[in-house]
Amino acid sequence: MSDIPAQDPSIDEVRLIRAGKLRRYHGEGWRQLLDIATMAKNLRDIAYTVIGLWQSFKLLREIKPEVIFVKGGFVGVPVGLAAAAQHIPYITHDSDALPGLANRIIAPWARMHAVALPKEVYSYPADKTETVGVPLAHHYKPFSQQEIREARKQIGVAADCKLVLVTGGGLGAHRLNQAVAVCLEELMERYPDLIVVQIAGRNHEAGLRQQYKKELSTSLQKRVIVKGFITNMHVYSGAADVVVTRAGATSMAELAAQKKACIVVPNPLLTGGHQLKNAEVLADRKACILVSEAKLKQDSRALMPALVTLLDDPERAQQLGERLGSLEARDSAKRLAVLLLEEADSH
Repeated sequence: MSDIPAQDPSIDEVRLIRAGKLRRYHGEGWRQLLDIATMAKNLRDIAYTVIGLWQSFKLLREIKPEVIFVKGGFVGVPVGLAAAAQHIPYITHDSDALPGLANRIIAPWARMHAVALPKEVYSYPADKTETVGVPLAHHYKPFSQQEIREARKQIGVAADCKLVLVTGGGLGAHRLNQAVAVCLEELMERYPDLIVVQIAGRNHEAGLRQQYKKELSTSLQKRVIVKGFITNMHVYSGAADVVVTRAGATSMAELAAQKKACIVVPNPLLTGGHQLKNAEVLADRKACILVSEAKLKQDSRALMPALVTLLDDPERAQQLGERLGSLEARDSAKRLAVLLLEEADSH
């Protein structure tokens, strides 16, 4: 943590407190209670939260903040509870369509709930909820045709190709990788100018490369770019015609800012099922094509019709991207800053 202030001069100081995490897994139900190791960690972390609550009381009395911003995550619980007890106002922020457990615990005493998606999606009181979006790096914006050409040159593909980007998040997603691999040969034969860039995850990169060496001809292998991890995602996504992705809140906000046509395969196992809810909200607004993992289990080629639909009809792909972009709240960081400053000035 000590390197954060050094990397960002806008952060003046970092303080650490104890906090506990409640480990629970979507879809596991009561079976989680039989996992002794997980239950032991949960009990230990209750003690951590009690310690963190005491540390938070002490810290808030020392620094006397006028307002607190709680982004979510388990560390927000002791801070939020201590703030509520001392009548210090705080504002929460939710990037996902489904608020996290930490924010739900401290929600009753929050002054305002800042949210990423239209506020009617959330169960918070409407008069205490404001849509601000997700703060993003300035790189995420719609690319002009010239910027698309430059981005494609940067990643080493032809300016006039069809480009599909596949990303499973920072750690990759094996099921998503395999769902694409099943369709790859047929897809490339259908579209001779197609290039596929697959961000496989560091742990999956070598295996996927070996798989393609066995399954694809040499000529087709040249049209698949496999990466383990990248730091300039905005270049790859900005260059793409279609993006196949998980449904993480920040990733979807970035793609919305770039107005990209997306095929979304939410991870059903993450805590609380927040990716499922994110994807459901976007699909209901016809802002993405949703392909569930359950559908992939039934039909390993389930991605194929969605890819063909968008690659055959660039106009439809553009409309899909426009609808996704219409859900993105502009100037998110500024909106959040204004909320916080207004709250601070009112006291």
